Amino acid sequence: MSVLRIENLTRRFGGLVALSGVNLELRENEILGLIGPNGAGKTTLLNVISGIYLPNSGRIIFDGKDVTESPAHIRCRLGIGRTFQIIQPNQNLNVLENVMVGSLFGQGAGLKEARRKAQEICQFLGLSRIERDITRLTVLEIKKMEMAHALATQPKVLLLDEIMTGLNIDEAREVIELVRKIRDQGMTICVIEHMMRIIKELTDRVLVLDRGEVIAEGLYEEVSNDPRVISAYLGEEE
Repeated sequence: MSVLRIENLTRRFGGLVALSGVNLELRENEILGLIGPNGAGKTTLLNVISGIYLPNSGRIIFDGKDVTESPAHIRCRLGIGRTFQIIQPNQNLNVLENVMVGSLFGQGAGLKEARRKAQEICQFLGLSRIERDITRLTVLEIKKMEMAHALATQPKVLLLDEIMTGLNIDEAREVIELVRKIRDQGMTICVIEHMMRIIKELTDRVLVLDRGEVIAEGLYEEVSNDPRVISAYLGEEE
């Protein structure tokens, strides 16, 4: 069953066509990998899905509703949550308070409920000592806090933008297990990732973008052997 469907989506920035005729379907309770070379349009696609940018043409159907023209805060409240490639937490808030923001502004929860929910999510992700100043966090803890902030908005679909960048092998493996745990809670997930071993291990399907267009979609084994993907992306990784 489809949770999110994108139909013939195009986004331009002046004369630059960042996305061209993109079609995508996110199925209930799956992990979809989104890959492609730098500048392929991956983050732009997440920005359009989450409402940061509106498309020039095409449609976005989420949970049976047309949200193509809906602003970001409405999409968030409907159930589209995301992390950002460049994490910018509020430096004046501690870990718990940064996570609480997701509930307060994402779902309009009261302070008491937002605190309870934030504590619950931090525990679920293994994020401890949550009253700490965020300047004392490790890279892994910052990533967990960003995931917790997104989860606090109570999403049905979670978009993860290079959440494992900057982590060592053991830390990345821990995050892989956390993403699986999140999916097991009934979440549908789309993840941008450059490390192909992670895509192979984590995802159910893979979609490949190049120059704003979808050039391949399918199981990892199918996509990784597609000549167009090897030429556009995998060849440059070797």
